[in-house]
Amino acid sequence: MSRTFLRLTLAQRLQHLFMFVPFIILVVTGFPIKFYDSSFWTVLLNLIGGIENARFIHRIAATIMLIDFIFHVFYIFYNIIINKTPLSKMYLLPNMKDARDIVQNIKYFLFFTDERPKFHKFSYIEKFDYWAVFWGMFIMGGSGLILWFPIFFSQYIPGDFIQIAYIAHSDEALLAFLAIIIWHFYNVHFNPRVWPANKVWYKGTLTEEEMKHEHPLELKEILESEKNND
Repeated sequence: MSRTFLRLTLAQRLQHLFMFVPFIILVVTGFPIKFYDSSFWTVLLNLIGGIENARFIHRIAATIMLIDFIFHVFYIFYNIIINKTPLSKMYLLPNMKDARDIVQNIKYFLFFTDERPKFHKFSYIEKFDYWAVFWGMFIMGGSGLILWFPIFFSQYIPGDFIQIAYIAHSDEALLAFLAIIIWHFYNVHFNPRVWPANKVWYKGTLTEEEMKHEHPLELKEILESEKNND
């Protein structure tokens, strides 16, 4: 039986769950408002029960996502301050190796080399996913709160900012949706190497063969650490 390695803890899997489920709900309830003249989204809006229901559900999903994001920020600081885990050891920060991996991957895709880049815990692709969501939350969350409470915020910011918030919220939502469908879903689920789906998001583990293929440097570090502890 193939050995398995923990990739995502239960806490990390739950954070992912409470991020992507509200995201789907936000798309389903938000796009009918953005594309109000589309027959497809109009039908969906009617199935939801109209625009007032859509707004109510949208705000509940947004609240859950914001709480999840705030929890994640505290989770990161908890690991840094309490668990004494340096941010560099979380392998989330971009570095020069990522730049070299991008070049190596381009060469591999263009058949200039037969050797794929060797990734550690997170590849540059996964880091791009993470930081795109992280910074996108400030845009989506900030603009969403302004649109939710326009009267309150109009006391402190010029009225034009309300319209800017609408444009930012609407366009960032479309960008996030396309990034998830085209970039994230392909790399995580539709890629021929993992098709029909990568199960790590709910199992939290990868087999040794999967680790050798996707994260060989992390596997090497784990095995060397085990060997040194024997």
